[in-house]
Amino acid sequence: MRKITRSAEETKKAAALFGKKLKGGEIIALTGPLGAGKTVFVKGMAMGLGILEKEVRSPSFVILIEHRKGRLPLFHFDFYRIKEEAEIDTTPFEDCLKAKGVTVIEWPERIADYLPPETRRVSIEVLGRKVRRITFGK
Repeated sequence: MRKITRSAEETKKAAALFGKKLKGGEIIALTGPLGAGKTVFVKGMAMGLGILEKEVRSPSFVILIEHRKGRLPLFHFDFYRIKEEAEIDTTPFEDCLKAKGVTVIEWPERIADYLPPETRRVSIEVLGRKVRRITFGK
């Protein structure tokens, strides 16, 4: 499924609808270039999980931010700053996967060998200054 959005608010709304359908145990690989709106998408997804938007920020400098105040825990990883896949072993990545919350990963291509086969793919393409194409894959 694909969705075109024309603002950050539309992106959040699309992501919130996606988040409302999540049941727990999902692993979501979120791809897109810098500035595409990956964290904006996570904010919307969090809203769909009952987490306040203001609670969500980019985990670029800390790698993981956990949100446990929604209907499901949300584990938000950002692997932009890792240099080697093996660095994932210093994070609680495996524990989060086992926790049966929702795990969302920005820059999943940096840990491709660690992603389980059931990982769902969501990509964000920049089509214009505010226009995005969001592709929800399996």
